[in-house]
Amino acid sequence: MTLLSRRRFGSLFAGLCLALLMPSLSHAGLMEAIQTRDKSMDELLTHAGQPRYSNEVWILIDNEAASLSLYRGNTLLKYFSPISLGRGGAEPQRQRGGRVTPLGEFRVTRFNFDSKFHTFVGLNYPTPTHARMALQSGIYSQRDYDDYFAYYRRHGNPPQDTVLGGYIGIHGVGVADPEIHRRFHWTDGCVAVTDGQIDTLSSMIDIGTRVVIR
Repeated sequence: MTLLSRRRFGSLFAGLCLALLMPSLSHAGLMEAIQTRDKSMDELLTHAGQPRYSNEVWILIDNEAASLSLYRGNTLLKYFSPISLGRGGAEPQRQRGGRVTPLGEFRVTRFNFDSKFHTFVGLNYPTPTHARMALQSGIYSQRDYDDYFAYYRRHGNPPQDTVLGGYIGIHGVGVADPEIHRRFHWTDGCVAVTDGQIDTLSSMIDIGTRVVIR
C-alpha cells in the first residue's frame, strides 16, 4: 500500500474505569461499558477532549494535526509533533487489515517494553462503542456482538481477534525507518512516536490512563 503523506492524510479524514483492567469486569465497570456503548462516536468525542477531573493525566491525539498532547487537567505537560498514524487514515470504524487508526476514547491496558517498536503501550480497542457501531453497520452479527461482551466480562479486556481487529496502541519507531516516520503515516493502525518520546510518555502515564484519538 502506498504510504500516505501527512498533507494528504490531513485532507481525509470509551471511557472504561480501572475495573476493566481486572481479570473480570465488576458490575460497576460493566455498567460504565454499557453506558459508553450507547453514546454515538460524535457525542463521545465532543465531551472526551477535556479532563475528567482537575489533576487527571490524560492523552489527546489529534489526527489532523498529527500531534500527541499529554495533559494534567488542562495543563499541557508534553507535546509531540509530527507523529505517525495508520496508512489507511483515521476513522471512527475500523476493520481488521484496513490499516486505519480508530477514533475514540480508550484506556491504557498494558506496557510491552520488549516490543519490536521499542515500547508498546496497549489500548482497550475495540471499545463497546466500536462494537455497537459494528452491529449497527452490519459488520458484527448479533452473535458477534454478544460474544464481544461475553469475552469482555470474562477477561476484563476486549477481544483482539474479531473482524474489528485489535492490538492498537502507542509505540516507538523501533525497527522501522526513522526517515519514513518523519515523512509519512506508516503504521497498521497504531500511533507512533519516536523512541525517545515513547520513553518519556511511558514514564508519565500508567495503566488506566485515558487516551482520546480524534
